[in-house]
Amino acid sequence: MDRADQVLVRRFRQEVADKLTDRLREDTASSRARLSQVDQRLFGRQLINERLAVFAREELEEGRVPLSAEEEMSLAQAVHDALFGLGTLQRLLEDETIENININGAAEVWITRADGTKELGPAIADSDEELIETLRMTAARVGLTERRFDVGAPRLSVQLPDGSRLFAVMAVTSHPCVAIRRHRYPKLFLEDLVGLGTIDLALQEFLAAAVRARKNIIVCGGVDAGKTTLLRALINEIDPDERLVTIEDNLELGVDRYPELHPDVVALEAREHNVEGEGAITLAALVRWGLRMDPDRVIVGEVRGDEVLPMLNAMSQGNDGSMCTIHANSSAGAFGKLAMYAVQAPERLPLEATNLIVANALDFVVYVGRDTHERRFGRYISSIREVVGAEGSMVISNEVFEPGPDRRAVPGAPLRSRTQADLEEAGFDPSVLSRPQGWWDQAGTAGAARPSSPYRG
Repeated sequence: MDRADQVLVRRFRQEVADKLTDRLREDTASSRARLSQVDQRLFGRQLINERLAVFAREELEEGRVPLSAEEEMSLAQAVHDALFGLGTLQRLLEDETIENININGAAEVWITRADGTKELGPAIADSDEELIETLRMTAARVGLTERRFDVGAPRLSVQLPDGSRLFAVMAVTSHPCVAIRRHRYPKLFLEDLVGLGTIDLALQEFLAAAVRARKNIIVCGGVDAGKTTLLRALINEIDPDERLVTIEDNLELGVDRYPELHPDVVALEAREHNVEGEGAITLAALVRWGLRMDPDRVIVGEVRGDEVLPMLNAMSQGNDGSMCTIHANSSAGAFGKLAMYAVQAPERLPLEATNLIVANALDFVVYVGRDTHERRFGRYISSIREVVGAEGSMVISNEVFEPGPDRRAVPGAPLRSRTQADLEEAGFDPSVLSRPQGWWDQAGTAGAARPSSPYRG
């Protein structure tokens, strides 16, 4: 598309965006329900078609040849992408081989592909100002609530329509900077992780039984280790009859997108304060609200602050089988992170009290590692700890799966007899722990002997 066409796209996008924004404001002022993302796209299409019809009449009146049907369709799609996607960045989002996109100003775009290779991509805007405007329009239309992106609110964190997570900053850097993390596996199961090399069959059966036995699980790991991906696979082991409440800073898990797997889901999203500095709703508040919504399980996308205490209380007060993720550099390190967040909470609990809550609430801590040198997926479960108690400043745990020679988890310390009995009742065969790694491959293909999930839709 040449520069003249780009100018036309920007002009039409702004005109259509103004009309759409006016409609959203009218809905808010009249207390009408806010248009869903799907309805906004449909209404946007209608506005784009109306604007193109006006443009065609203008061209004829000026004695110019109107656009052909093909040109008009191309222009309409470009305006739609600029309005509801991320403009020229949209084609990168549609590339399935791309995993992460990092933008340092409009002209510097770094792409990381699924095989670990990194390359400099094409410029995605003519200027930083155009990039900021695109981000502002995105912030106004995605998510459950409108989010600001300006000097007064220089950070933006949203989930894009394709499930990717976008974080951007402005005014605190010389150029607006954006980080987009793609979720290449929005719908997957534990058996899929076997095929990807993240877990082996023993781990698949162990984790599936832990979920069915309603064990409380924390998934931990570093940045981009695959915590959310593993959490999705664990959630898909839950019986579809159960009522789930998911709580996130930004809607990312997408459990409610697949009603054939989980028809009874309440997805809650935190809300930032408005221009007056009011109206913020924190994760901690949402956890407390979620407990009043009669959940069978509460799932927090990521614990990173004072929501840790209501989450742990939820796990120890009858909502067995709840799950969350947390940043930590080892399975043992997760306990220190939990304590650090707890001491920063308004309750200011001492370490000993926090450890008692952790010991009463948690059953397993699963650590996901990442090998940046591997060309194939590069994520794997490295360690699983069973929480058995607390003693003073220490949470006592057994590493039932520990890092093997290649850092992937192998059976370690034995389970407590009570825990093993619970897992066996949920269908776990403990004999898989004593079989050699890779035994399921010896009779043929890796997938031949894998049992399918009993709750697959």
